[in-house]
Amino acid sequence: MYLRHTTIRKNGKVHTYWRLVRSVRVGNRVRQQTVACLGELDAAGRARARALAESICGGPPQRALFDEAIPEEPVTVRLREIRLERGRRFGEVWLGWRLWRALHFDLLLERLLPSGREGVPWSSVAAVLVLARLCEPASELHIAEDWFRQTALDDLLGLPEETVNDDRLYRALDCLLPHKAALEKHLRARLGELFEVDYELLLYDLTSTYFEGLASANPLAQYGYSRDRRSDCKQVLIGLVVTTDGLPLGYEVFAGNRTDVTTVEQIVEKVEVRYGRAERIWVMDRGMISEQTLAFLRQGGRRYVVGTPRSALRRFEQQLLQGVWTAIREGLEVQLCRSPDGGEVFILCRSAERRAKEQAIHERFALRIEAALARLEGRLARAREPADAGQVNRQVGRILERNRRAGKAFSVRVQTATGRGAGLQVRWRRRRAWSRWAAMSEGCYLLRSNILDWPGEDLWRLYIQLTQAEAAFRIQKSDLRIRPIWHQRADRVQAHILVCFLAYVLWKTLDQWQSRAGLGNSPGHLLEELRRLQSTDVVLPTTDGRELRLRCVVRPDKAQAALLDRLGLTVPQRLSPPRLVAKM
Repeated sequence: MYLRHTTIRKNGKVHTYWRLVRSVRVGNRVRQQTVACLGELDAAGRARARALAESICGGPPQRALFDEAIPEEPVTVRLREIRLERGRRFGEVWLGWRLWRALHFDLLLERLLPSGREGVPWSSVAAVLVLARLCEPASELHIAEDWFRQTALDDLLGLPEETVNDDRLYRALDCLLPHKAALEKHLRARLGELFEVDYELLLYDLTSTYFEGLASANPLAQYGYSRDRRSDCKQVLIGLVVTTDGLPLGYEVFAGNRTDVTTVEQIVEKVEVRYGRAERIWVMDRGMISEQTLAFLRQGGRRYVVGTPRSALRRFEQQLLQGVWTAIREGLEVQLCRSPDGGEVFILCRSAERRAKEQAIHERFALRIEAALARLEGRLARAREPADAGQVNRQVGRILERNRRAGKAFSVRVQTATGRGAGLQVRWRRRRAWSRWAAMSEGCYLLRSNILDWPGEDLWRLYIQLTQAEAAFRIQKSDLRIRPIWHQRADRVQAHILVCFLAYVLWKTLDQWQSRAGLGNSPGHLLEELRRLQSTDVVLPTTDGRELRLRCVVRPDKAQAALLDRLGLTVPQRLSPPRLVAKM
């Protein structure tokens, strides 16, 4: 990685903007990828970032743990025998530990999880589980046997290596799970203190995650519609509530065969019991919506902006043809349509990009259907014996089903062939009515809301915030690897999802910190870059037969120093005071 700058002249002044760039090989080519935009790196910007860091982390680390004074006893060192030992991954676990403390999870869990008879704090073991999920997602066995001993967490958390084993990690899962509600309540308050979060707009969405194994002991593990395209595996559903910034408020786990729409009442009521009803606006996708759900939301005086099934567009054919559209930005238009009873508004949206995409999809599937029907027609023409009409109709049905996005565009008939010989033939044509409707509705989608005094542009902007919930699921699945689930016990599955949720909280806290420090939104890149920072023991043999052991942190390079400076962080030089020990 290296720094690059761009010089811009504006109003007679010269501005130099810096970017942190790394080279990435894509196939046979090397491309430059921007990790973070550092801005002008001026003194005022650095001061703001440092003030933000102090508000997040509560000031510099305690002197009792880092950078203790070196004893003033003079010693003579054998320079040729100096060596390095015990190299450990430091940068990303140190940053994760700072985030853990910034959210006061350490204080909360110390109160909720007192130490056991072994004297090992369960709060520290829980921190190991969450930090491992953030930095290198893997099984508890991998954490115990490999990952923990490769990191500096034993120094940061005060946990000797021999105390971290798979049995203790599993028991920590069992201890952590009963405090899910307390963690969510604490989280809402702490995130509000750090980032002034607005909880008036809540986004709700569902995803699924599947099991490896039978999961026969878990009643929630069921077969159902899989967002992971693993219909062969049992799964559970996870409903997540986030703010407009993607900051998580809470989640619930449902049976894998649960219908999306049946989860809404349970989620809304739990949030209201836990945090009060207030004047919130709920934003949900069309899969969550039914007339019964909307009636439930209206009865409680709740406001909502929700997606609507595409089939409802048929009711607004006249508006699609002759309605007055309002441009939100280039390529996107909306118009408001009042419901007949005046209790709701429908927001018609038309996107040029979406139109081009849907046109391409429809044409691709239409060409597939025509090619498949032509092959079927060729086989029938070459057949030596007459084919069964029922069997041919079933083959036609399978072709249309496999390409359902354009299946209704065709009228297909299986009839007796004319001319010499006997047999069947397939004839098809495109339906003009379907083509006209497709040309009219491609790129359009429909929203509905009971907020009557807002313009269509504002309602659309509320709905588009759902991308934050979708991004949350992508992060949990790709970066934090919530899937697949290997646990078989129901309580361990719940605890695994809770650990992934807490790791996502750390991820989003870092994301908000980066954004406010002018570093963009790439926590993964930042963790990857800091992973190269190591701690190591510098062993200095003395002339009197002893060894001076210094546990030091490698000095950041120029790029890493720029990142840390922008975040307002300073890496400690040492992790423990020097020790003079007798040479064995």
